[in-house]
Amino acid sequence: MQTVGIIGGSGFIGSYITKIFLEENYKVKVSSTDIKNKSKYEHLLTLTNAENLEMVPLDVRDKKVLQDFVKGCEIVVHAGTPFILDVKDPQKELFEPTVQGTRNFLDVISKFPDLKKVVIVASVAAWNTSFPLNPATHSADHIFTEQDKPYMSGDDHPYAQAKFLADQEVRKFINEHPDLPFEITSVSPTFVIGNSLSNRTDSTSGGMQYLLKNKIAANPFVEMLFATDTKFSMIDVRDVAEAVFQAATTKGLHGKNYIIANESYKVSDISLMLNNQPPLNEAAIVYDSSLAKKDLGIAFIAAKETLNHCV
Repeated sequence: MQTVGIIGGSGFIGSYITKIFLEENYKVKVSSTDIKNKSKYEHLLTLTNAENLEMVPLDVRDKKVLQDFVKGCEIVVHAGTPFILDVKDPQKELFEPTVQGTRNFLDVISKFPDLKKVVIVASVAAWNTSFPLNPATHSADHIFTEQDKPYMSGDDHPYAQAKFLADQEVRKFINEHPDLPFEITSVSPTFVIGNSLSNRTDSTSGGMQYLLKNKIAANPFVEMLFATDTKFSMIDVRDVAEAVFQAATTKGLHGKNYIIANESYKVSDISLMLNNQPPLNEAAIVYDSSLAKKDLGIAFIAAKETLNHCV
């Protein structure tokens, strides 16, 4: 039985990643920033094959603890960076755990030659920090692919900047270590939607779905979405988990960073579909996932289907 370590494996996306590895008969080691707070991960204890699950305390800023976490794993998935929109201290809340945490993670895994695969859950911000808007340097009808040069602006949201910079650390690490004994593959999802596996109410993704459904502009980012009625690319959380699993178990993907995206709808249409009403406009493709579909063999769930079943 192979062991996979999943950093952030009890979060919104991470829980689905944990679920799929357990179902595929892996021994799964999941990190928790607060192991005493069982409410953060108790939903994992009811999953199929949960007897093969181990919960471990971890702070990615602590290299020694991170080394202990990676030890004994054939596969490591890093899905543990914070997703926060209402930020008071960007340096402490986002840049330190995301960018410095990624540096620490990369330094630690370089010391484990027995690793087989590392998968990093990045973000569409690795390609465009202005998401869901197109950068001023791109045309309004531009379709993003993995051939695009990554774009970053210091004026964009700190979360997007942190994810961009973290991915740049990964690119730099891969270039500086051409003879790694294991593969590193990244997946970069757009806005992740779907139902949570837990009853927690602190998920930013779930909160965003609630705000869009009820047309509540609770922060400047959501206010911008409603004001521009921009085309917003989405992806089902189950597809993200499947992409991670396939990236972790498929050879020959070293160094790739896959855009994981589905159709884009206007924000007003997303609100309608979250209320089980039909959209007024056709879907568009703004972020192309053809490469992920080809290499990872995934047939993505239609955004309309996901939105109509979101709680």
